[in-house]
Amino acid sequence: MKLLLPIALSLLAPMPALAQTTASAPVAKSAFEADRADILAMAGTYKVKFDMQESTSWRTDYTPIPVKVSGGNEVVRVIEDSGKTIRLQHLLVVDMGEGKKMVIKHWRQDWQYEPAKVLVYSDRDAWTWTEVPAAERKGAWSQTVYQVDDSPRYGGWGKWTDIGGVRRWESNRSWRPLARRDAVRGPVYDRYLGVNRHAVSPAGWIHWQDNLKMDGATTPVVQEYVLNSYTRFGDFDVKAADDYWAATKGYWAAIRGEWDRIAATKKGIRITEEADHGTVIAGRVLEIADEIQQGKTSEADGIKTAKALMDQATRAAN
Repeated sequence: MKLLLPIALSLLAPMPALAQTTASAPVAKSAFEADRADILAMAGTYKVKFDMQESTSWRTDYTPIPVKVSGGNEVVRVIEDSGKTIRLQHLLVVDMGEGKKMVIKHWRQDWQYEPAKVLVYSDRDAWTWTEVPAAERKGAWSQTVYQVDDSPRYGGWGKWTDIGGVRRWESNRSWRPLARRDAVRGPVYDRYLGVNRHAVSPAGWIHWQDNLKMDGATTPVVQEYVLNSYTRFGDFDVKAADDYWAATKGYWAAIRGEWDRIAATKKGIRITEEADHGTVIAGRVLEIADEIQQGKTSEADGIKTAKALMDQATRAAN
């Protein structure tokens, strides 16, 4: 079409394009800042409700299990914010009675802006790097979810959008291993194909999932809907969680770094999982953190021991 335009008009043609490009920069920055604000808004102290429901059976010989609802008090802290990378650590605080509190290092979620690749669950006991298509990368955020020992659980990517006046983030479909609630039952399925969604609400935020539960032959078994509601609440021993983190954050930073090193050098992570704890080393890695907080071992010795366990376990699974 440009070849058919008069020379005078062709000379003017770049001007609106330039204006559009210049105007789009503040819009992109505004969207980026809005995304960051929603992610950071998930930090805080909450009463959490976990509502899990198997709804539709995709097999004539399978009956959905009863609805499972649980909950607790949870602290979510920003442990890193470098602009395009945000890490949120979840800490459960359990009342054991008689004034005793137990802090459980829970899951972690890492958000990365416009990632080139994401560490995803690929098969039993295996996580591999998957490239994010260039066409899907611009303006997108990845969310990678980690287990209690900071080993990976699942990852995906998507964009924050405004639908009906509600901003939400929705992931692509991705594989994930069984959660403990299912793994301990020895069910006929052994993996999920899921979609993750997050949205900030006036009361806090919600995390809801559509999980297609499948067997080893990737045959659909049953559909599950999970709604985790985080309602702002501070009437519990928040200090117990913060004290735990203050005492162990150096140890956990080293553990995160070691998992990152393993994933980078081995092009992913292979490690055996068990129903009760996740990875075969999760129980011991968590115990070491408790020993550091209690002064039973030094941070340096704890890190050394944990790294040896991680190296041994990831070697054994390869």
